[in-house]
Amino acid sequence: MRFTSLPSLVEQKDATMGQTLSDSSTAQAVAALTIAGSDSGGGAGIQADLKTFSALGVYGTSAITALTAQNTQGVTRVQAVDPGMAAAQIAAVLDDITISAIKIGMLATAPLINEVADALHGFTGPVVLDPVMIATSGDPLLADDAIETLKSRLLPRASVLTPNLPEAARLLEQNVAETEDDVLSQGVALLNLGAQAVVMKGGHGSGDTCRDYLMTTDQVIAFDAPRLNTRNTHGTGCTLSSALAAELAKCATLDDAMTRTHGWLHDAIRAADRLNIGQGHGPVHHFHEVWT
Repeated sequence: MRFTSLPSLVEQKDATMGQTLSDSSTAQAVAALTIAGSDSGGGAGIQADLKTFSALGVYGTSAITALTAQNTQGVTRVQAVDPGMAAAQIAAVLDDITISAIKIGMLATAPLINEVADALHGFTGPVVLDPVMIATSGDPLLADDAIETLKSRLLPRASVLTPNLPEAARLLEQNVAETEDDVLSQGVALLNLGAQAVVMKGGHGSGDTCRDYLMTTDQVIAFDAPRLNTRNTHGTGCTLSSALAAELAKCATLDDAMTRTHGWLHDAIRAADRLNIGQGHGPVHHFHEVWT
């Protein structure tokens, strides 16, 4: 399923055609906030989120929670920011800009998780929580003692939780799901921890078909796509969650938002080899719809 985005700013420009140059009225862009770590290689984290927001016609704002020294081959150093600084960034954005959705990614430590949870008090829009724990390269990105804090402070706040299979297993202290029944069972367990909806991502599964499940207490929807033969999948998880946040920011229903996200991300992965970035796991192609 393919979705061709219609950027909000373009729609607003069309809606104002015919106005005179003296008309100073302006339409407000749809804006989203990403709270995540920085990827110096540009393929994941804050960088991937902002590229995704832009590609889908949403104005991106950010609060950086950690600095990473990384490239397509791995992570060499991680430094969490001061928790108060993370909270200050969030407050600065929310105090001034109308934010329609928030994506949360890498949080690194328990104190950061607590500050972010407190900073979101009063925000009523959708929150997409990507429980970033391990980089594509296998490097750890969340302290072991922070997992319980994540589960107690932020998971119940999530409109949508988007774990891959290893992350879901770690949150539940179970083995990684190997069968469809295991995946669905773990999705239900995560809903029972308080998330309003869960996307169980199938990228770490096996077989010719990659299947994601959108699960709520009322329904389960499977999203299938052919598994693509590429090593260039860096930032896939960040990109899915930020694309979902962007679609929700544009007031899509959860079902429609996931449908659009799934198709758009599949195309971004399919186009990833065209970028030829780095010597390891390269990034997905966030601008596959506009780059020739």
